[in-house]
Amino acid sequence: MCGIFAAYNVEEVDAFKGKALQYSKRIRHRGPDWSGNKIVNNTILCHERLAIVGLDSGAQPITSPDERYTLAVNGEIYNHIHIREEFKDYKFKTLSDCEPIIPLFQKYDVDAPKFLDGMFAWVLYDKEEDRVVASRDPIGITTLYMGRSSSRPGTVFFASELKCLTDECDEITHFPPGHVYDSKTDQLTRYFTPSWWDGEKIPTNPVDYKKVRETLEMAVRKRLMAEVPFGVLLSGGLDSSLIASIAARETAKAAKEADSHTEGIDASHTLTGVDDDGKLALSGWTKLHSYAIGLPGAPDLVAAKKVAKFIGTIHHEHTFTVEEGFDALSDVIYHLETYDVTTIRASTPMYLLSRKIKAQGVKMVLSGEGSDEIFGGYLYFASAPSPEEFHTECVKRVKNLHYADCLRANKSTMAWGLEARVPFLDKQFLELCMNIDPKEKMIVPEAGRIEKYILRKAFDTSDDPSAKPYLPDEILWRQKEQFSDGVGYSWIDGLKELAERSVSDEEFAHPKPEWGDDIPTTKEAYFYRCKFDELFPSKAAGSTVMRWVPKAEWGCHEDPSGRYAKTHDASVLKN
Repeated sequence: MCGIFAAYNVEEVDAFKGKALQYSKRIRHRGPDWSGNKIVNNTILCHERLAIVGLDSGAQPITSPDERYTLAVNGEIYNHIHIREEFKDYKFKTLSDCEPIIPLFQKYDVDAPKFLDGMFAWVLYDKEEDRVVASRDPIGITTLYMGRSSSRPGTVFFASELKCLTDECDEITHFPPGHVYDSKTDQLTRYFTPSWWDGEKIPTNPVDYKKVRETLEMAVRKRLMAEVPFGVLLSGGLDSSLIASIAARETAKAAKEADSHTEGIDASHTLTGVDDDGKLALSGWTKLHSYAIGLPGAPDLVAAKKVAKFIGTIHHEHTFTVEEGFDALSDVIYHLETYDVTTIRASTPMYLLSRKIKAQGVKMVLSGEGSDEIFGGYLYFASAPSPEEFHTECVKRVKNLHYADCLRANKSTMAWGLEARVPFLDKQFLELCMNIDPKEKMIVPEAGRIEKYILRKAFDTSDDPSAKPYLPDEILWRQKEQFSDGVGYSWIDGLKELAERSVSDEEFAHPKPEWGDDIPTTKEAYFYRCKFDELFPSKAAGSTVMRWVPKAEWGCHEDPSGRYAKTHDASVLKN
């Protein structure tokens, strides 16, 4: 994962270069390892590199051997070895997982993103045609913005973060996930068209628990592609615990295989990734490290410690105080580039934890985002009036992940040059699980079917005495906690109290006219919006934000905290 800034069709581009480098510098936290830039005709591409794969030879922008194409990429391409084999005659310059995008584009043109398996945002310039093509991964795991300026008509800007564009552009949008932009037509076209995309088309496939388990295991396995130390984020909830458990098994398996033909391997080794046979190749530490954060005594910390002991990770537990969280709010909003209440609540501990992780020399972590959207795991889904509406809401939530959880996972970690990978959003896993009959996903507490029952059941080995359990029962069947709740309930309560002190009744009664219809309905939301406006005064900046709220039509409390869902177990409210 890295940071990119690009400007296409810029008059006097050489004079603009100084500005471009300054804009790119604003996202150097995303790529602290090296900076690169290239001007071709009237286009400039800038790149801030975080080296994960191809450490010695993966500097960007990358050019094709004939120098026709110039490419800047932010992301990880998990099937890059397979693509390289398809283009054996292409003279690759680097070992980067991103370089295969060039020959792929040469063959498939704007259809090239269809053949990529990974998380990515990239801009490619074709010198011969004076053409720029840009694309973003199917779900929007990797951030990308697109901007235009009335003072520079005809110029199109691209950047990994909003802050690169606010001084230059008066029109800024989220580059839509699953799309490709082509300057030849000046159009965005959807390339990602999975069978489940139409939320009104209700699937009827029965659940195959074994396939759910095996597909998620493969999703984790391919995301262990790295040449640097990595770990797992472990909240102690179901999603992160399953990812950690699978990753621990895969790490141990690879270490055992390597040990049969390698002497002297110690804890300084990591894993390079998946080879052609789907096996992991060893290059680094042989035992997985896990990381958790919360207020002292938080529910997540207690659960995470149990999981870490059970799956055998080297566990790192970090705590923060409510005051430390308050102190970080402005920085969090600056990096997150949102004023959404849920995202800010959950991002602050993740932001603080990411700094601790990076300080320990780790550059990549696995995380559990996406499961709640796929399986209807938020507690308000218990109020879904029908399987059909349950499914439609799941599809809607997956489509909007780039505004919320994907944005949080990407920017909270990348603020410190740490990359987060999310196995639940693997294309194959999505294709399988989004096509399961929603009747199988419905939350029916009286029948023992709690949220994400399918996922829990897929990893429940209790009916096989010879199988090694993935997780302790009390974790596998633990009720859902929003991450911002699980780190300690006094965190959310403290934020509300801070907002109450900071926003007067008079201010709250008179929202800013420029907010239009997007009026904060709580003082906490008002507080965050004011901080956002101070950091990003451009009117164009506010148009990129979408607020995350439960589905009000299902009788949900306006506060997105899971505690306000009627199905939440009161016994867990003890911190």
